[in-house]
Amino acid sequence: MQGMEPTLSHDAYFHADSEAVRFWVCHGNALVGASVSRRALHYRFRPEAVDDDPLETYQRFAALINAAVLRRVAEGALEPVMLREFDLRVQDAP
Repeated sequence: MQGMEPTLSHDAYFHADSEAVRFWVCHGNALVGASVSRRALHYRFRPEAVDDDPLETYQRFAALINAAVLRRVAEGALEPVMLREFDLRVQDAP
């Protein structure tokens, strides 16, 4: 969508009922909805932390997490993309 800048309605947020951060990633001219669980964020990015904030962790590592969403979309995942800890693994160089 041309001229689509992030707005409050598209900001990442923590959804308490699902224990996941929900967010959107630009893919071509569209936004793709995605989520990643509190546990996946904790174990992949901050395993030693106590009482870590999943939204803050997402924001800190957004580039890596968003790249994982785009990889899943390229592999054929449909929206909403639900990332697993496996999706957040360190990628080998091509």
